Amino acid sequence: MTGKFKDAMAAGYALKEPAIVLGSPLDGTTVLPEIRIQVALSMLSRHGLIAGATGTGKTKTLQAMAGQLSLAGVPCLVADIKGDVSGMAMPGDAANPKVKERVSDLKLAFKPAGHPVEFLSLSGKMGAQIRASVHSFGPLLLGRVLDLNDTQTSILSMVFKYCDDNSLALLDLKDLATTLKFLGGVAGKAALADYGGISPASLGVILRAIVTLQQQGADDFFGEPEFDVDDLLRVTSDGQGVLSILELSDVMDKPALFSTFMLWMLAQLYHALPEVGDLPKPKLCFFFDEAHLLFDTASKALLDEVERTVRLIRSKGVGVYFITQVPTDVPSSVLAQLGNRVQHALRVFTADDSDKLKKTVRTFPITTFFDTGERLTSLGIGEALVTVLSPNGVPTPLAPTRLVPPDSLMAALPADQLEARSKAGALYAKYAQAVDPQSAHEIISARLASAAAQARAGAGAPAGPTPAQIRAQANAAQKAMDRANREAASQARAQAREAAAEERAQQRARLQRQREIAQVGTTVLRGVMGTLFGSSRRRR
Repeated sequence: MTGKFKDAMAAGYALKEPAIVLGSPLDGTTVLPEIRIQVALSMLSRHGLIAGATGTGKTKTLQAMAGQLSLAGVPCLVADIKGDVSGMAMPGDAANPKVKERVSDLKLAFKPAGHPVEFLSLSGKMGAQIRASVHSFGPLLLGRVLDLNDTQTSILSMVFKYCDDNSLALLDLKDLATTLKFLGGVAGKAALADYGGISPASLGVILRAIVTLQQQGADDFFGEPEFDVDDLLRVTSDGQGVLSILELSDVMDKPALFSTFMLWMLAQLYHALPEVGDLPKPKLCFFFDEAHLLFDTASKALLDEVERTVRLIRSKGVGVYFITQVPTDVPSSVLAQLGNRVQHALRVFTADDSDKLKKTVRTFPITTFFDTGERLTSLGIGEALVTVLSPNGVPTPLAPTRLVPPDSLMAALPADQLEARSKAGALYAKYAQAVDPQSAHEIISARLASAAAQARAGAGAPAGPTPAQIRAQANAAQKAMDRANREAASQARAQAREAAAEERAQQRARLQRQREIAQVGTTVLRGVMGTLFGSSRRRR
């Protein structure tokens, strides 16, 4: 390359406002440490993508970005699938040879630091328990999670309306299943007279979808106390943003649960936060490691919801960052919303890999300084092609970059330390104890039990007919009416047959008389003719 490349990098990434540093540009294999590849804090709410093959340093890039954001007073939520982000709670190792080499290359003032971390967990085993009530999901969102069609979702809306009108709290999946069974049964039909009915087929579909979600571990997620999203926006007394690390290594084999959490959390943030427009720095940055686990199993409804929320949540001051292997792991409708890109090396071993490389190249700004495809396959560990949005909204030039190392520990915390730090967190005690107040399941079950007890107590006393007896009497009366109708129809058919037979007999009699008359006429005619013709012959 020439001096033009250096000038382009210096001009494209020069900033006069607060920013986080990603690294320095590579002129071939030579680092240009006097230039910093950086992204303005004000543009971090424009979302982003960190992609690259396994082992190329994506998670370390996440750590470096989240650590700098914390120091800048920006809270972050990090979904940690593999469990190797937990080291952000401890300072990095300045004596690590690889860290020392990188710091030397970049002429970087490296200061190891741990960050204020709060560990969260969907199962409650690795941090503060995250829970959400069924009611907070609402029928439309829950219908998307259960992958229901429009008709089935409308049934959920009817059930939620019925529960609101009758003060029945829907807190967990047990509440929802009990209410559905009640309203779909004989006793519930009268209750739904003003709302509409539930067909047995639709009821079965919804109940099976609930069972499927329960098998993914959703019973641990639905309930109370419900997680307050404001707990994600905390800042320490010295101005550092708290890093909320959601440990998912114990539920990574349950993608439906992970998808449910993401959908709910994004929706809660979107509805809870006010519109703020463009801020000097985000209110929150959301990092989803191994994002392909979300999109591989997501329904179309979920993808539509994610795309809509990502598109609109920027104006709430929230930046969303997906970390995955190749950009094609992210649906194009979502990928189009990601303005900041850190693309680590891609490896090409198969024809499919080659196709993905070509598609990835087409998503980057065009550059005349190098071949993008060739550069993507030759990047080393901790190197990436970077393009971000400048403060005026224009993508920066595509920059081969040697990335800065994270200032925190680049390894998972030992299990005992993770447990100790989890329990020491401010939110652990707040959400540790599950609460099961009186809700729809308990209320409906109590009412049914009371009705059954009253029926048993009054079994020996004279009473009016039961609903079952009334139905039996109605069925008997209907059967008697049907039998009478059948007998009347049979008699009518017999009378018609008798009338037809009599008519045929009369017709035969008429035909017989006509033949007899015709026979008599023929005999007379023959006699007359014979007499005439006989007399003539005798005269001759």
